[in-house]
Amino acid sequence: MKNYLTAFVFMLSIGTVVLSAGCYKDNKESMYPSVGCDTTNITWNKDIKGIVSQSCAISGCHDATASGGYNFGAYAGVKNMVDNNRFLAVLEAGSMPKNASKLDNCTINKVRRWINTGALEN
Repeated sequence: MKNYLTAFVFMLSIGTVVLSAGCYKDNKESMYPSVGCDTTNITWNKDIKGIVSQSCAISGCHDATASGGYNFGAYAGVKNMVDNNRFLAVLEAGSMPKNASKLDNCTINKVRRWINTGALEN
């Protein structure tokens, strides 16, 4: 009987270790951080203008044809949406860019940083 009890306790201990090692509360962002996402010194000309040109101010969207009345072909159109608190909101929600994948976290963080530092045309 003693051998069975010892074996049971041993197996229970091993099972507890195995199960607890497989349980954690990390999320995808902390497990696989965006390597090289530098959000310091974000500027319109160096960072944001390119993001807008490639993701927003494209043909049939927010270019000179101004789909939905929003022309992001120039800073003023983007700044207007920033001032209305809508620009970042639609990016974070993933509703824009339309018919495309949500922008990656690094890109959204760059936009957020630019907005939080005044959304300057620099």
